[in-house]
Amino acid sequence: MSPRPNVFLVSGNRLLREALTRILGKRSDIQVVGAAAYSPQALQQIAESGCEILLLDSISMSDLQFIREVIRSVANIRVILVGMEDDEAAFLRAVQTGVTGYVLKDASAMDVVAAVWAVAQDEAVCPPRLCHALFRYAFQESTALPNVRVKVHLGLTRRQQQLIPLIAQGLTNKEIGSQLHLSEQTVKNHIHRMLRRVGVEDRLAVVEMVRMQGFLL
Repeated sequence: MSPRPNVFLVSGNRLLREALTRILGKRSDIQVVGAAAYSPQALQQIAESGCEILLLDSISMSDLQFIREVIRSVANIRVILVGMEDDEAAFLRAVQTGVTGYVLKDASAMDVVAAVWAVAQDEAVCPPRLCHALFRYAFQESTALPNVRVKVHLGLTRRQQQLIPLIAQGLTNKEIGSQLHLSEQTVKNHIHRMLRRVGVEDRLAVVEMVRMQGFLL
């Protein structure tokens, strides 16, 4: 990353685009290398600008393909979304797409500047509440068996796969529900269906079956 991070701005709102360009352009520690509206030509402009950080306004979460194409086309670029809603699902989709910074719509200009510099220093930026959602998501993913063979060989759904490591730890249905944010009855129903699917009579037998087939670490 350059001593002065090179920033490119993309926004469908001309007023916002020009305002951010002026604000960032006045700073001696940030260099604005371009600005554009969303268009088929924007991707080429970004690639040719030599930018290191792409600053996007609140792009539609149904149109994340633009971000994917940028990340795929421009090596080592970092993407920051600004003007975003405080929405867990939208935030997690953005993270999965490759976004490094997520700034809410009530952020100040200095918040945007701070986000640019944080990302330039290999840090990620997100509101504390959404950061908690990210930790929770990472934990839930870690409890899933990362092997499609489990579904192919045993016919277990992803949720049922998530239950197995927790059952192996000796957790009760209530404790499992607390970790996965499910009701105790929902966990009980999942386990009951799982037992019927694999043809065993108790929950530990499922764990042993999965372990014997080499799927459970």
